[in-house]
Amino acid sequence: MSETARETSHTAYVEADLKFIIDDGETPVMYVDWPEEEHKAHRPTYEAHPCRIADGRPMAGDFTLPDFGFSFLNHPSKVKNFYDQGEIKDVYDAEVAALIKSQMGARDVVVFDHTFRTADDAIKTENNTREPVKAVHNDYTTRSARQRVQDLMPAGEAEALLDKRFAIVQTWRPINHPVVSEPFALCDGRTIPEGGFVALQRRYRNRTAETYHMSYSGGLEWYYFPEMAPEEVLVFKVYDSDPSKGVPFTAHTAFDDPTTPANARARESVESRALVFF
Repeated sequence: MSETARETSHTAYVEADLKFIIDDGETPVMYVDWPEEEHKAHRPTYEAHPCRIADGRPMAGDFTLPDFGFSFLNHPSKVKNFYDQGEIKDVYDAEVAALIKSQMGARDVVVFDHTFRTADDAIKTENNTREPVKAVHNDYTTRSARQRVQDLMPAGEAEALLDKRFAIVQTWRPINHPVVSEPFALCDGRTIPEGGFVALQRRYRNRTAETYHMSYSGGLEWYYFPEMAPEEVLVFKVYDSDPSKGVPFTAHTAFDDPTTPANARARESVESRALVFF
């Protein structure tokens, strides 16, 4: 049996609460490190809805980026210590770029960010990591995806690149041990309704970032991969400028699995982001 289809102790699905933004018709706005503007904020509000999250392992080979927005792969890394920034730069950047390039059939891939997450306070303090995000979201909007190309690519190249197809693709990998607590769930992109996303603005002094958060819909279909191991990886699209290439966005979230043992280790994971050009 392949690693991506390995058996686990879990049942075919779990029932868990996922947190969705409430769409009140106004653009939610948050100010970051800008206290004098904080009074102008229109903070987002969320509500939890019980959702059935299916074990994706039995159909692991069926998930593709065009059809679902994500794929699940066996892809061991040569990185020994993911908290070593030198190893990330020298080894993992190239691994992620090659993986995404092969999955997308891309001409060029530019890896630009790695975000490490855990709920373990000691690890957070030692390695400057973040908490898992427990709200259904997609990291880029059409506006912010284009802005990311302008921010990261040379001025003389950015506009030409924006005239052609481009995408932003992310990978998600457990590190150090299998993920049991706060696993990662992804939505089948074909089930996201038109108008299901709400653009959330995070305003800084020098720029405005924008992400999509999702309002609740009863037709959403969710998957996760229980006991996902460090040699396994998820690849998922968070923006694709060409709608003819299938699902352009992948809503995702961490969640509290009610079947998690009380003594389970805190999740450790790395999420990487890349610009993809064709």
